[in-house]
Amino acid sequence: MPADGKHEPSYTPLGLEMFGRNRSSNGVHAVGPAEENDPAHSCDPQGFPRENLFELRATQVIQNPLQTILLYTYGKVWRVIWTDGRELPKDPDPHWYGYSVGKWQDDSTFVVQTNGLDERTWVDNAGRPHSEDLRVEEVFHRVDRDHLELTVTIDDPKVYTKPWVAMNKMPMQLMPPNFEMVEMMCSPSELAEYNRRHAVKGEANQPKK
Repeated sequence: MPADGKHEPSYTPLGLEMFGRNRSSNGVHAVGPAEENDPAHSCDPQGFPRENLFELRATQVIQNPLQTILLYTYGKVWRVIWTDGRELPKDPDPHWYGYSVGKWQDDSTFVVQTNGLDERTWVDNAGRPHSEDLRVEEVFHRVDRDHLELTVTIDDPKVYTKPWVAMNKMPMQLMPPNFEMVEMMCSPSELAEYNRRHAVKGEANQPKK
């Protein structure tokens, strides 16, 4: 979603209050690195749906009769999407990546519903918030043998006045069987070193008194 303010979702009063507490280095409320409070930049799990909406890179899909498993590059995390006909839990304990169930809508369209998401995570890199009532719908549409389109819809009546599309038909391409996924991890030691170097550079650029 563009960060120019023209396509912001419609917030409830609670949603606006929550959004105001999130200080991101991106988006309509962008702040400087020293002022941000992005939990993922402290190596907390970025969670879902942010795993789709930020840093979505090569993703491996594994299927068996009961589950579809998504293996993500960023953070080396995975999600289990149950395809055995079960329903979403009614009152789930919140998890970083929630609970997901999927069904084939037709021969080329796989629809996934997810709930039970920890509200400490952000929806995306711009700091848009969510409550524990968030429900996310993913639609994976197979265009042809080698191409998918992914659409993600956010539905959280506590935070947004209506559902909104956060990702619309993002193209995905099948990679060759010998494709190797790279390792991308959030390392506290590397983060500390980056912050130290950034702070030194920032001090060097300060005007002399």
